[in-house]
Amino acid sequence: MALHSTAFCFSGVVSLPRNSVCFSQRTVRASAFSCPPLSSISRSNVQGKAFAGDALLDTKESSLVVCFGEMLIDFVPTASGLSLAEAPAFKKAAGGAPANVAVGIARLGGSSAFIGKVGEDEFGYMLADILKENNVNSEGMRFDPGARTALAFVTLRSDGEREFMFYRNPSADMLLQEAELDFDLIRKAKILHYGSISLITEPCKSAHIAAAKAAKDAGVVLSYDPNLRLPLWPSAKSAREGILSIWETADVIKISEEEISFLTEGEDPYDENVVRKLYHPNLKLLLVTEGPDGCRYYTKEFSGRVKGMKVDAVDTTGAGDAFVAGILSQLAVDLSLLQEEGKLRDALLFANACGALTVTERGAIPALPTREAVLNVMLKSVA
Repeated sequence: MALHSTAFCFSGVVSLPRNSVCFSQRTVRASAFSCPPLSSISRSNVQGKAFAGDALLDTKESSLVVCFGEMLIDFVPTASGLSLAEAPAFKKAAGGAPANVAVGIARLGGSSAFIGKVGEDEFGYMLADILKENNVNSEGMRFDPGARTALAFVTLRSDGEREFMFYRNPSADMLLQEAELDFDLIRKAKILHYGSISLITEPCKSAHIAAAKAAKDAGVVLSYDPNLRLPLWPSAKSAREGILSIWETADVIKISEEEISFLTEGEDPYDENVVRKLYHPNLKLLLVTEGPDGCRYYTKEFSGRVKGMKVDAVDTTGAGDAFVAGILSQLAVDLSLLQEEGKLRDALLFANACGALTVTERGAIPALPTREAVLNVMLKSVA
């Protein structure tokens, strides 16, 4: 059901819930190769063919990444630089950061699953089909008969940056309950990945906390991308407190420069001392994304920066999620990346390339790259 490539034209009034919210966000795309670890992405290895990750894994189960949270429909305008009212048409695309990451990992050849809730409606069924088409385990997906699947209309500036108008009244993703969680799926994961939007309202907040606790107790690595969407929170204070309320349980955290400034109440995100304030004692890896400039990484033993890849941005939706998919697809098959700086840097080069490729197409999930595409663009960059 390839509905995510359809273009819609709106000439009349759209009948949607009245309480819409404007905010910024991102998106992804998928495929199925057999994943992963990049033992080395040096110039010689890219030009040659020596990738440890090109071999099949003995068991996909051992590298399962379970992504918890929201999945929704993004309506992306077919023309950039226009307001929502001026846009002539919209292309619908599956989105929602945790779902984007799940599809991104599967498209890179990894093993992933999604846990979340959508409406028992046409869009909900469409999203479930997209997960299946992209080889994402959807056993943990639930359908709500009384709430609609969330929708987000996106404005694209001429530089590819975007803002969202989000419809949830409430949307189904907000209504996931602890009793609906697939705990067996959570416990057999290598990594559980989540954001902070699922912490905003009950009952999803309690479901989120229960899922993370079950994973932690089972020895699963916890990965956290706060993915700040300030207008969805009651206030900036509640957003800051909510995001930080689960900060110290995460093993891996990915944040942006803007999120550092927000969480530290305006401090300089480029100041190493400021960033280190966010490094809690149990954290194994802190990643700071810098868009086209690449990323910074921090562990207890080492830190550094990995350059990005320059591309012509069409739509930045999903770039951060593609980056997360890139690094988690590597960590899931080789946790020694957390201790070996050289291997971590290679994996981050791969993740940066994932993010860069995603911004060259519109939409999140539709734009997520395959492993083959990432390796090809990396080869070209060192040629």
